[in-house]
Amino acid sequence: MDLATLIGILGAIGFVVMAMVQGGDIGMFINGPSVLIVFGGTIFVCLAQYTLGQFFGAGKVAAKAFMFKIEAPDVLIEKVVEMADAARKGGFLALEEAEIENPFMQKGVDMLVDGHDVDVVRETLSKDIKMTTERHEFGASIFKAMGDVAPAMGMIGTLIGLVAMLSNMDDPKAIGPAMAVALLTTLYGAFLANVVCLPIAVKLGNRATEEELNQKLVLDGIIGIADGQNPRVIEGILKNYLAASKRGGTTDEE
Repeated sequence: MDLATLIGILGAIGFVVMAMVQGGDIGMFINGPSVLIVFGGTIFVCLAQYTLGQFFGAGKVAAKAFMFKIEAPDVLIEKVVEMADAARKGGFLALEEAEIENPFMQKGVDMLVDGHDVDVVRETLSKDIKMTTERHEFGASIFKAMGDVAPAMGMIGTLIGLVAMLSNMDDPKAIGPAMAVALLTTLYGAFLANVVCLPIAVKLGNRATEEELNQKLVLDGIIGIADGQNPRVIEGILKNYLAASKRGGTTDEE
């Protein structure tokens, strides 16, 4: 569970609600037509931009903003060095029984065990990285699209409210509800975009970057093993993926 995402969104919602309560009756901030225009309009406009499968798959993608498990780079480096040691002592077949939790690393190791040429391994894994990154970026693009559409739907609602208000200037009782629609749709649009959709889109983009970095680290490690490089050399190369403060010294292993 990513507490930062959960706390951030819930905290933002909480402060907005508190401001509404402080401003008086919270009921005055609830308006049915405004909800329909912004939330309903945003959903259907975005649906028009994608296929049904892509759009409804966005919910599964959004889960990665809240629940996403990724291995720390230093853990991956340790595992790669361990396998490099094993391969140097017993050949690639010694890696066949290695316990590997990372699916991408397992794929690379399987290719080495199967005897694939290093260029084939590099090309295959590089393509895998590219396709994975594109899938993640596509998922984030759906929420970015919703973040772009929501304020626009709020503006449409504002215009509807203003037209209704101006067409009923002779009826003072109609001015208030029309003005409420005009203002609340703008509020709802800004709220949906900036408190929910855009933060999720940014977090999904961050997730994609983190996973891409880990996969590139693993790729370099697998290629190093395939080339028969010294485990210590591989470790030194892979530590470039770490922040300077986390690199430390080279680990001494038997």
